[in-house]
Amino acid sequence: MFQLNCWNKVVQTIAKSSKPVIYSDFQYGGSGGFLVYTAGFLREDMDNIGFVASSNVDDLVAAVNQFNVIRKGGTTREFVAATRRIRQKSTPSPGNMNFALDDLTTISPEECVRRMKSSRILAVRDEQSAPAESIMNIPMEYVSFSVINEAWKAADREEARSVAEKWQLKATEVKDVSFETLENSAAMYLGMKEVLKTYDANAISINCLGGFYGGHINAYPCLGFHELNNEGLVGACECDVRSTATMVAFTTMTGGRPGYISDPVIDTAKRQIIYAHCVASNKVFGPQGSGNPFSIMTHSEDRQGASVRSILPTGYLTTTLEIAPQREEILLHQAKTVGNDPDDRACRTKLCAEPVGDMERLFTMWDQWGWHRVTFYGDLKEPAYALADAIGWKVVEEA
Repeated sequence: MFQLNCWNKVVQTIAKSSKPVIYSDFQYGGSGGFLVYTAGFLREDMDNIGFVASSNVDDLVAAVNQFNVIRKGGTTREFVAATRRIRQKSTPSPGNMNFALDDLTTISPEECVRRMKSSRILAVRDEQSAPAESIMNIPMEYVSFSVINEAWKAADREEARSVAEKWQLKATEVKDVSFETLENSAAMYLGMKEVLKTYDANAISINCLGGFYGGHINAYPCLGFHELNNEGLVGACECDVRSTATMVAFTTMTGGRPGYISDPVIDTAKRQIIYAHCVASNKVFGPQGSGNPFSIMTHSEDRQGASVRSILPTGYLTTTLEIAPQREEILLHQAKTVGNDPDDRACRTKLCAEPVGDMERLFTMWDQWGWHRVTFYGDLKEPAYALADAIGWKVVEEA
């Protein structure tokens, strides 16, 4: 059974049949559903589901050959164990886990909590504006699409042109994106900045796909989020308020380092996790840090609008996080950045990293935490534990 795109619930039907099943990810196409559903099968200890998450078709062939276990009279549990052994055998051993020097400094958890309480998240999910409960001690407010769209309309077009020209000049490439689209994106950036100022907020997250496809907003916010994150503010995708709060907390902790929200993909053939999304900063060490190259391309899902492919630095230790306020938990894993995948499928930025720790364990948490993760450059393991202690939460390590 292949998961060809993310959320079709097809494998569940055959899984319940008790027949031996090999469940395979179609990389970048079905990876979200694959990770979430596989974690669910593992949690339920379903003894008939073996799985493959590899870019190498030989790994799939090797797993398929384990149906011979059944042919020879073996049980489905023995079949699954055989597919697991094959997967683990074909996963490379850990590589060189020395990291490039990274002069990260963090503030105390007490000061971080104080600054979080004086932050504000604007969540743009639909046409309704309303107060909202705080998340991780961070005040939050719902703002309507119309507020954002009116701010886009009111943005100074000359200033928008200047911003668009700056992006065009700084990008290594502008591919299939007109200058008019760049100006539209720049006007959205300026509009978001004005809305943040009006609401005395430092973070905004927009239901971008729903807003754009529904005609509620007239430009993707991707380039605007890119610019906000470069400035030490927070622009977050898909009105994901958990990831937005994660970004606010650890951007605050690190004095402005941006979080990179992504849809991760696991590739056992390379022993990698690939963090993929159409928004990424190119100032991963903070507003005053060095920049990395980026190109401007269409948004991947529909080849419309403007988004960013950021060629993120390699050789560095990263810390990937997500919060669960209802459980008062912070999820964490770490990885060494090793490359950027140029594959045209899926999201534009694809940062490849080698996980620190148990690769198999990295398959187990997605059903409880969802697909998104937020990646920061730097060793934030101890600061995450300290912040959790300060607010009475706990840290869960997923690798």
